[in-house]
Parts: sequence; structure tokens; C-alpha cells
Amino acid sequence: MSPSTEANAPIAWAPSPETVANARITEFMHWLARECGLAFDDYDALWRWSVDDLDAFWSAIWDWAGIASDTPRGQALADAAMPGARWFPGVQLNYVAQAFRYATSARPAIVHRNEAGEDGEISWAELERQVAALAATLRGMGVQRGDRVAAFMPNIAQTVVAFLATASVGAIWSVCSPDMGRLAVLDRFRQIEPAVMIAVDGYRYAGKPYDRRALLHELLDELPSVHHVVLVPNLDAQANAAEFPHGVAWAEAIAGDATLETESLPFDHPLWIVYSSGTTGLPKPIVHSHGGIVLEQVKIAALHFDLRPGDRYNWYSSTGWIMWNCQVGGLLAGATLCLYDGSPGYPDPGALWRFIGDARVDFFGAGSAFYQSCLKAGIEPRQLTDLSRLRAVGATGSPLPPEAYRWILDHVGDVWIDAISGGTDFAGCFLAGVPTLPVRLGEMQCRCLGARVEAFDDAGKPLIDEVGELVCTAPMPSMPLRFWNDANDTRYRDSYFDVWPGVWRHGDWVRITAHGGAVIYGRSDATINRHGIRMGTSELYRAVEDLPEVLDSLVVDLEYLGRESYMPLFVVLRPDHVLTPELTAAIRERIKVALSARHVPDEVFQVPGVPRTLSGKKMELPIKKLLLGQPLDKVANPGTMANPETLAWFDAFARAMEQRRSKG
Repeated sequence: MSPSTEANAPIAWAPSPETVANARITEFMHWLARECGLAFDDYDALWRWSVDDLDAFWSAIWDWAGIASDTPRGQALADAAMPGARWFPGVQLNYVAQAFRYATSARPAIVHRNEAGEDGEISWAELERQVAALAATLRGMGVQRGDRVAAFMPNIAQTVVAFLATASVGAIWSVCSPDMGRLAVLDRFRQIEPAVMIAVDGYRYAGKPYDRRALLHELLDELPSVHHVVLVPNLDAQANAAEFPHGVAWAEAIAGDATLETESLPFDHPLWIVYSSGTTGLPKPIVHSHGGIVLEQVKIAALHFDLRPGDRYNWYSSTGWIMWNCQVGGLLAGATLCLYDGSPGYPDPGALWRFIGDARVDFFGAGSAFYQSCLKAGIEPRQLTDLSRLRAVGATGSPLPPEAYRWILDHVGDVWIDAISGGTDFAGCFLAGVPTLPVRLGEMQCRCLGARVEAFDDAGKPLIDEVGELVCTAPMPSMPLRFWNDANDTRYRDSYFDVWPGVWRHGDWVRITAHGGAVIYGRSDATINRHGIRMGTSELYRAVEDLPEVLDSLVVDLEYLGRESYMPLFVVLRPDHVLTPELTAAIRERIKVALSARHVPDEVFQVPGVPRTLSGKKMELPIKKLLLGQPLDKVANPGTMANPETLAWFDAFARAMEQRRSKG
């Protein structure tokens, strides 16, 4: 479609009258008019009602979606305190009951393929059988409500089975991707003391096999709470579970024809623990509830992704990213999950696109960096496969730049582009799209229903068409119950409510446009966000500074305004040491092993010192602002520093970066 130039960014795509008429959000608005006597002229009016009357909105979502529960719903919002909101008191439900509400013999529950080309389907009946059998195995291992089940698993069908089985018995799920390093996994799982570990023997990526059994032994040595291991033979069909303490083979664990029994749980019973890293301390172990996640995922899947029973849905993700959890949420809307495990560019750059075509996917999502890499590589998806069924393309993880919007429309098809922004922290979206609104280049279409999102200035006043801090000024059901082992919710409050009490500060720069869209301008804090995977700088420092040559270090992620991420690492070395190519390689390898290949810095520089505050904190955010072009006198006050002399090196480096950028 030819773009128009009305209001801010030009319109790149507009829905047809048929698209608007058939959209699920149109269905929801008709239902509101018929059942509740509520009529709205446009999306903005609907959004304002949804955030002004939270009790009515979330009650309507519950009733319209037919949430599966063992007790009738009463009041939606009993206490609007934030943090500490109380939702649907007295309700009993289970995530898994909602997932199987759409079970049918008419279509598969899961379609899957790996990068080696091995693929298959799992029917709803077979999925239910496997979930029931594994749940019975977990119960036989003594797993009860509230116990933690840890998974060291990739994006394969067995992981979905393991999650659903865990949730069905009321245990708490937590997963790490098998490409994560030893330190990163232990930093997460040691905090939650899992009773059972479900793990693969290894994985493949970009054509290379990675046997993880030796690492699994190391993990178990440092996780004494684990009393059973379920081993999934993902790499070696002959992998022997008996080599692990109380090991059980996957085939044995899912054998039998048990009947699926879902524990009836309170709305706020913990569903899973996910991890989001800040700049200090261990990763934050965030606890979300069964009820809150069911509501948020149903809302997003149905209204903001326009998924319906019978659709096929893929969001390319690793299990280490919250988008894996959101992908599984497609089951709550009756969609078939289309899982792809491995590199999207192996054996060639068109591999993932061929899967999307072969699996007849309706909605495909990926990190924004994936589309930018396709653009640079000159990929022509429509020449590789039949994408005629694809109607929507989603993007997240970092801002999708205007040129990527154009590439999708020109090379993928006349599709609705649903760029979203949310977070691991609340397992949902603040900003997304709906298929009834136009798509503007570089913009997300709208603020999500039920999410009172604003851009705040420094004084806490809302801004329109100006860049400010992304905040949410009212509670959402999927906001964390708490952090695991967080006495008095101290770390929880410090993470989101430290600037404006009672207001969630998310850590992004955002501009809310006059027509209701939004543009994200990158992180306002110093957390690393590489290819959509957030990692705390403290985790990287622990890996780097463990090297004997390294005294101190500082890292900043300069992803901004949709440009490619550039992450330099600055190291202070011991006297008489210099940064040789060998030491640089050792630093890179240490980060790759401890964290992941995604978090290896683009360049490493030796510096005379790391700027620190008088209290000893590394000045990550001021240095980030300096390197993004802000003047030194605006980002740092030497009088509040322990070592102001260190700023001179970074100021010179920033000027050199600017000269390099200006030369192209």
C-alpha cells in the first residue's frame, strides 16, 4: 500500500473493511454493546474505559473469553494498591484447564521443526495424554503444590509438555535455555531450590551439536535440592538417564494413559518464576500467578494478536526469553503452536521463513533484529516459500526501525505489522497493536487495553509527543505477586516503584503520539538488552572480573532508536598488563560460557579506571548517556564522584565515536 503522510509518521498499512469486521477486537466491542450496554466510537475510547474502570474491563475479559474456572468469578479488583493489588478473590482455576479448553481432533495442538529439518505434529489428544502422564510421574516423585520444577530445555515440544504438567499439579515452573552458561543458570536456580530438574542432553545451533551432560552434572552438584532428574534425549537418542542421580528417561516419564487432573488453585497461586536482571545483584526471580497470566495472555492473544481457534502461531524465541512463555499462551486462544528450534539462519538464511510457509502460519513473530538481519542479507521470503496464509507479523525485543517496516511490507507481504513492547517483569505488553488501526512507520499502534501507560517527565507529569519515562499508573493482573525470597518486597519495590511510589517505572524511554501510537527510544536504565534477551550487567561483571588480569570493568548497551545494538566493554587491568588479542579472546570466551554468545561485547577497550560514585557504584547510566551524545556536564557531576579523573578518557572516547558515526 502506498504510505500517506498524515500526522507524524506516515501510514504504511491500513486495514480493509473486511479485516476490521472480522477482527476479534470488533467482536469484543460488539459483545460489550450487546451484553453490557457499552458503546465506543473508536479504539481510544475503548482503551480509556479499560483503564478508568479496571474492575469492569477485566470482568468483561473474563466473561467474553469464557475463562475456565472451578468457582464463579466475583469482583475483579478487590484492592487497587500497587504493588499489592488483589484480583478475583475466592476464584479457583488452573492455567492448564484454560489451555485445554479448545482441545479438538480437527487440528493439531503443536507443529514443530528443528534446524536439522526434523519435524512433526502433536494432536490435542496426544498432548493431553503426555501432560497427564508426566504429571502423574511428578506426583510419584513427591512433587506437590508450591514445589519448584526447573527445566534446562530448548524450544521443543517436550518443553511445552513439561510446563503444562508442572502447572497442572500446582508446582512452580522455571526454565533456562541450554545455551546459557553455568554461572547464569546457577544464579537463577539456586535462588529457588528446585525439587526436580527436567533437562535435555544437549542441543544443536547453527549446525553444531552441544552436549550439555557434563554441565548438567556440574549444575546438579550445586543444586542439592534436586532429588530427581528427567532426561530428554534431544541430541543423542541413546542418552542414558541412569548416569544422573534418580534419573528417569523422558520416554518412561510420559508413558501410560493417565487422566489429566488439574489442581484447583487460588487465582494468585504461583505459576512460574522468570528472571529479569538489573544492574546489581542476582537476577530477579519474578513470581507470576495462574490467574494473572491467564487473563493477560488471553487478552493479548485474542485482542492484540487477533488469534482465534484454528490459527497457527509462531513467535521465534528461545526458552530464555519471556516470548517463549507468551508463545505458549497461544494455546489459551485455541491456536496451534508452531515451534522452531535452532538457528533461524541455518542451513541458510531462509530456513525460518520456509518453516513459516510450510507450517502455514497465520501470525509470525520474532525479535526486531531478525527482520533487520533479513533486510541486510537481501532475503526474499516470498521467493522461498508460500506465505499466502500469513496475515500478521510481530516484532519486539528492540525498536523496529522504519526501514524494517518497509522491508516487511515489500518483501513479506501486505501484512499487519504488530510491533509490541512489554517485559519479562509482568509477562505481558504495555504497547502493541490491533488489526483495526493503521500501521505507521516506526510506531507501535496503541497502548494495550487495561494498561494505563504514560510517558512521564522528571516531575511525574504525563507527556504527549515528547519523550519521557514509560510508566504504568494502575495495576494489571499479571504484575508480579512478588520476587522469590524477597523479604518485605524490598527488592520488588526498589525495582519498579523507587522513583514514583505507586507508579510502575519500566525503564524505557517512550513517546506517546497525539494519535495514540507509541515509539520506544531504548532503555532508560543500564540493563543489557541484546537481541531481545535482557541480562544484568552484574552478571557480566562477575564473569569478566573472575579473570586474574581484570581488576574492574564497565559495560554499556547502546541500542537506541532502532539502530543495531553496539555494546562496548571497558576493562581495568592489573599493573603491567595490557589488553592483548589473547586476553580479549579469553574475555569473550568467558562471557560466552558464563552467560551466552548473545552477550559477548562488540569491542573490548582497556581504560585507566571505571567512573564510580562516592558510594562506589559504577556509573553505567551516565556513561551510556555520554556515549549516546549527551554533553559531559549534563551527565556527570565530578563533585559526587570518587574518581572524577576517569571521565576524561570516556569523554574523549565519546567524541571519537561521534566522529566515527559522522563519517558513516
